[in-house]
Amino acid sequence: MAALIDNNGTPNSDAQPNKRRRKKSVVWEHFTVENIDADCTRAFCKQCKKSFAYITGSKLAGTSHLKRHIALGICPVSKLNKEKNQSSPYIPNPKTNGSADAVDRKRKRRRATSGLTAISFDQESCSHEIAKMIIKHDYPLHIVENPGFVRFARALHPQYNSVNINMIEAHVVNIYLREKQNLLSLLAGAPGRISLSLDLWTSDKTVGYAILTGQFVDCDWNLHRRILSVITLPFPDSESAFNHAVAACFTDWCFENKLFTLTLNQSFSSETIRANLRGLLSIKNSVIVNGQLIIGSCYAHALGSTAQDALWSMRNTLEKVRRIVKYVITSEVHREKFAEVKQKLQVPSTKSLVLDDQTNWNTTYEMLLAASELKEVFYFLDISDTQNQIIPSMDEWREVETLCTYLKLLHDAASILTAEVNPTSNTFFHEVWKIQLELMHAARSPDLFTRNLTKPLKDRFDRYWKDCNLVLAVAVVMDPRFKMKLVEFSFSRIYENEAETWIKLVDEGLHELYLDYVLESLPPPTFLDEASESIIKAEISQDDCLLSSADGLSDFDIYISEIMSSNQMKSELDQYLEESLLPRVQDFDALGLWKLNRLKYPTLSRMASDVLSIPVSTVAPDSVFDTAERKMDSFRSTLSPTTLEALVCSKDWLKYESPDTSLDMQTAIVSVER
Repeated sequence: MAALIDNNGTPNSDAQPNKRRRKKSVVWEHFTVENIDADCTRAFCKQCKKSFAYITGSKLAGTSHLKRHIALGICPVSKLNKEKNQSSPYIPNPKTNGSADAVDRKRKRRRATSGLTAISFDQESCSHEIAKMIIKHDYPLHIVENPGFVRFARALHPQYNSVNINMIEAHVVNIYLREKQNLLSLLAGAPGRISLSLDLWTSDKTVGYAILTGQFVDCDWNLHRRILSVITLPFPDSESAFNHAVAACFTDWCFENKLFTLTLNQSFSSETIRANLRGLLSIKNSVIVNGQLIIGSCYAHALGSTAQDALWSMRNTLEKVRRIVKYVITSEVHREKFAEVKQKLQVPSTKSLVLDDQTNWNTTYEMLLAASELKEVFYFLDISDTQNQIIPSMDEWREVETLCTYLKLLHDAASILTAEVNPTSNTFFHEVWKIQLELMHAARSPDLFTRNLTKPLKDRFDRYWKDCNLVLAVAVVMDPRFKMKLVEFSFSRIYENEAETWIKLVDEGLHELYLDYVLESLPPPTFLDEASESIIKAEISQDDCLLSSADGLSDFDIYISEIMSSNQMKSELDQYLEESLLPRVQDFDALGLWKLNRLKYPTLSRMASDVLSIPVSTVAPDSVFDTAERKMDSFRSTLSPTTLEALVCSKDWLKYESPDTSLDMQTAIVSVER
């Protein structure tokens, strides 16, 4: 019979002459050990009696697998006890002394918490991370003085010392200065020019804020978009206020002769403001097109205002749809009834009803689209109020479907701005000319409703098309899949008999811009005095005489010279335009292609880099569909201009923070004592 080992793990002297030390592991409260033969000892679970390897020959199996059997609930008896809500699934050892158990538990707690006692707290790094949290999530600075926040931080680590607003504000500014230095280094390495966009935020205190955002291509030909400056404008209605904002940005970021274009939104409609800005740019940046490249309209605002006009024209029907959607989705009973009717009718739509946020026009489009696809379901619901039926009629549903057709054009065009990767400017021409053409045809439609709906939309969008079609056309020419061919095709459909005139304007503007880049790349001229010039002419004349007298081919030299003068080498631009179009492929990288061809087209590639980085919109990607004007909240409008700029800019810059940098800062919060 196998010799037993007692519960404390001390083997009998008869069975095992080599006495082992006392076992201290907690598993021996739940296992016994039995010698199977001279070279094999196994552990047996006290509850399910299952055996496990423990000692085989001189090899000790350890206790990890025994712990898993107990801790993970693998033991069936233990699992059954847990299901019966027993406080302890294990059979207590009647021989265990209570005081000894208490000592063991203390030892276990000490072992479990010994790692924590070796961690020291770094208050400075913690404050730094709190400042980053405030920046990234738009928390007010005074959150650090909130008693609840202080209690929370001390629960994480008792050594946390609360900080005041002034201390956390200093951390915010330090983060801003550090990130600004990184951005300055990135801009210094940019081979091309910077394009700016200018947006205006308001506040309840009649103070304005000019938000200047830069777009540029770095040395690796990647497109970047960064907020550069937030300028507080005490008198935003002043016609010179924006000159001050742009000039301050120039000075702060050293943009002398580095600016390419300036994009404004429709709030800068005053011709005086635009004329003042043109005058400033012609002084600060006179190299390219005399500093006159100002884009006077924002792509996102143009689409948004057109969509709002369309929704406003159908406001009564829109309100009916909004009310029936609200009726369904605000009641669980109505939701279930709606789903039941939809299933019975076998409506194929996969869309779900959503109530719109009236400050984001895309949500209104999505509400109308879903409701129109599910319109049959509404007629089988008992939807009524004191004004009788509120369900739109079939004619009104048809009007909603027509409205959605044109909202889709605007929605798809605006969605390009929300992509994770910044789109280059060649992306937008196709969307804009398609909308222009569709609205033009719709405004001539024989259907009265379509004509009345789209004519005001065409009138509004015409203003954006006239202001921006030249810039967008030049940008799409820099796309080797289209070049001038798409401009010629689209203009012939939009302008019909007048297309040649407009195509010529694009071609002339393109060549004028290219000529500026050619002149910029030429070495500065050298001037000779009259004596040196006469000596050089005499030497050339003497060489000519020697050549003609030597071989008698002076007439041939003249002939070759005439051919060369009449058949000059073509420019890089003309060579590029004459080459075949590239095939249209998904996810085409225009900047990447120009990077590969920068040796073949050294001047044209620099021009393409600047053109493709032109910003067509003044708003951030997360505000593309906003219908309300951007306002600085009541807390931030009370901050100093320096702190406000630090918060807004740093939030934008930290989006592009290297993950390694963030990880380094997190690990710096605590340091392990060795």
